[in-house]
Amino acid sequence: MSSSGTTYASPNLVADALAADRLGSGAVIQFVLTAATPMLVVAGLVTSGLATTGVIAFPLAFLVFGVVLAVFSVGYTAMARQVPNAGALYTYVARGLGRPAGVAAALVALFSYNLLQVGLYGIAGVLASSLVEQVSGTVRPWWWFAALAWLLTAVLGVRRVDLNGRVLAVLLTAELGVVAVIDVVGFLHPASGRVQLDALHPAGLLSGAAAAVFAVVATGFVGFELAAVYSEESVTPRRTVPRATYLGLGLMTVVYAVSSLAVTVAVGPDRVVAAAEEQGVGLLFSIADPVLGARFTRGAQVLFLTSVIAGLISYHSAVARYAYVLGREGVLPRVLGRTRLSTGAPAAASVVQSAIGLAVIAVFAGAGWDPLARLFFWLGTVGGVGVLILVAATSVSVPLYFRHGTGLDSRWRTTVAPLIAAVLLTAVAVRCLTHFPDLLGVSPGNVWAVVWPGSYAVLALAGVVWALLLRRRDPAAYRGIGLGGHPDPTATGERAGAA
Repeated sequence: MSSSGTTYASPNLVADALAADRLGSGAVIQFVLTAATPMLVVAGLVTSGLATTGVIAFPLAFLVFGVVLAVFSVGYTAMARQVPNAGALYTYVARGLGRPAGVAAALVALFSYNLLQVGLYGIAGVLASSLVEQVSGTVRPWWWFAALAWLLTAVLGVRRVDLNGRVLAVLLTAELGVVAVIDVVGFLHPASGRVQLDALHPAGLLSGAAAAVFAVVATGFVGFELAAVYSEESVTPRRTVPRATYLGLGLMTVVYAVSSLAVTVAVGPDRVVAAAEEQGVGLLFSIADPVLGARFTRGAQVLFLTSVIAGLISYHSAVARYAYVLGREGVLPRVLGRTRLSTGAPAAASVVQSAIGLAVIAVFAGAGWDPLARLFFWLGTVGGVGVLILVAATSVSVPLYFRHGTGLDSRWRTTVAPLIAAVLLTAVAVRCLTHFPDLLGVSPGNVWAVVWPGSYAVLALAGVVWALLLRRRDPAAYRGIGLGGHPDPTATGERAGAA
C-alpha cells in the first residue's frame, strides 16, 4: 500500500478471469492454423497416412471433409455467438446434452488434446536431432531436443496470449510460404512429364482403408474448432470466432488438398506410396531438393521444425484453457481456474500441462519407444479421433440448445445444418472406431487396437459418474457446469432441460 492509501496489485497475484480484448481475428486465425501446423500435416501426417493405408486419395478426402466441417461450422458458430466460453466443445455439449454429458465431453477433450500436444514432442525431437547431426555431426538423442522444445513451450505457456500470437504469426507466415513454393515446384515438375490427377478420383475413397484415410484427414483438421477457445480473450468475439473459424477452415482445406496433390503429382500416383514408406517425412522436401538445391531444403526442414514447435505452443494454450475452465467451474480442482494477474494466462493449468508433457517425454525416453510411430503418429491420430467424436457430439448438441429458438438465427443455422453435420460426422467417427487397426497399422487382434478406442468410452463413463457425484456433493458446482463460472443459469442464457 502506498502512502496515499492506494493498494497496488502485485504482478504475481492471481485472478479468475482470462485477459479480455487481446486477440483480433488475425491472431485467433494464427492460433487455429498453427494448431493444425500445415507443413506437419503434409510432410508428417499425409506421408505417414500414405505409407500406412496405401491409399492416394488424400487430396479428395481433404476436400470432402472440409465441406463436411463447413456444414458443421454453421451451427457451431451460431452457438459460439450465444455462448462465449473458453470451454468451447465441452461447454456446448453441456448446454445442449446436459451436464453429465458435458463432463464426459470435458474428460475426452482433455485426453484428446493432451495426446495431440505431447505427441508433437516426438517428431520435434527427431527433426531437431537429425538437423543438428546434418549440420555439425553431433549426435544427440531425440529426447534431448524434445526437452528443449518442452522448456520453450512451458515458458511461453504462462506468458501473455498476444505474445504467443506474435511468435506464431512469424512462424506461420514463413511456413505457408515454403509450402507454397514446394507446391509450385511439384506441379511444374510432374512425374513422367505430365500432371496426373488420379488422387482426385472418387474410387480412391471406396476401399476398406478409406476409414483410416478419413481418420488421418480428421486429425489434420484438428485445430479449426479452437477459435472458440479464445473467445473470452478476443476483441468482439461474436464476429471474431465465426470469422476465424471459416477463414481458418477454408485455408486449411485449400493448403492440405493442394499440397497433398502436389506430392502425388511430383512423385507419381503409382510410386508415391512406396516413396512415402521409404522416405517418410523427407518426401515433401525431396520434391524441391533437385530444383531449388540443398540450401532451400535445409531451410525448409528448419521451418518444419519451427512449425512443430508452433503447434506445441498452440495446443498447449488450448489444453491449458480447457483445464482452466473446468477448474473455474469446480469440475476439476479450483486452483486450475486461476490466472496470473500480470499476463491473464491460466498459469496453474499451464504448469500442470507442462508437467504432463515432461512426464511423457521421460517415459518414452526411458522405455526406448519409437518417438515417431508411437509418440507422434499413434498419440496424434488417437487424439484426432477423440476430437472428431467431440465435434460429432457438438453437432447433436446445437439443435437441442436452440430448440426453444432465439429469434436471432435461422432454422438452417440452428437445426438443419447441425443435424446434417451430426449424421455425416457420426458416420465417419464410427468407421474410424471400427477400423482402428488399419489406422494404427497393426493387426486386428493387437491390444492397442482395443485399448485406444476403449479409452474414449472409459473416460466418458467416468465423466458421467463424476458429474452425478458432483450433483450430490457440490450442487452449486454442478449447477455451474458449462456456465463459465456463473451458477445462475439466467446469467448466460441457459436453456431449460439441461439436466
